[in-house]
Amino acid sequence: MPGSEVSVVPANEASWDDLQAVFGRGAAARCQCRRIKLGDRDWYAMPVEERAHRLRAETDCGNPEADGTTGMVAYLDGVPVGWVAVEPRAGYRRLRGSPVPWAGRAEDPDDPDVWAIVCFAIRPGYRGQGLTRPLAEAAVEYARARGAKAVEGYPMIPHPGQTVSWGEMNVGSRNTFVAAGFHQVSHPTTRRVVMRIDLDQR
Repeated sequence: MPGSEVSVVPANEASWDDLQAVFGRGAAARCQCRRIKLGDRDWYAMPVEERAHRLRAETDCGNPEADGTTGMVAYLDGVPVGWVAVEPRAGYRRLRGSPVPWAGRAEDPDDPDVWAIVCFAIRPGYRGQGLTRPLAEAAVEYARARGAKAVEGYPMIPHPGQTVSWGEMNVGSRNTFVAAGFHQVSHPTTRRVVMRIDLDQR
């Protein structure tokens, strides 16, 4: 992205139309970043329209004076191009049912001070341009400003030569998290690792 300007803002400072432009018409538009929040059973049972309604309520897009929001939106030269889901880890129901965050670790799933980056979405036509890194970096600073003591991510590591769809890689790559200052704390499955950055609040 030589010569281009990337900015990342909390979702309430973006418009709803901009966020939906990022999601496009594919898997991200169908999911509306709800599967990780709801868990599989409730997500499958919920119509797309209701998923979108819930996301809109949580982000409060278009209301920069909102008391809270969830997630952040990236712009490239003023064009909405990316999304990252970040909030306290305890808010993600699907994480609770997954062994990935917890295997071999003494973690409290209810700890409100540990945040998680669980999903990236890059607008079709803008992928492969390194946009997940500024999204991850901005998410860390957003969490830090709100008192987080740590931020985690749960990226996928494809097998050598394996082709992985963008939908599978929405959790991010290990390289994205390394570039944003995270370090690996566990390797619970053959294709997933836990990355973490501890934040100094002094």
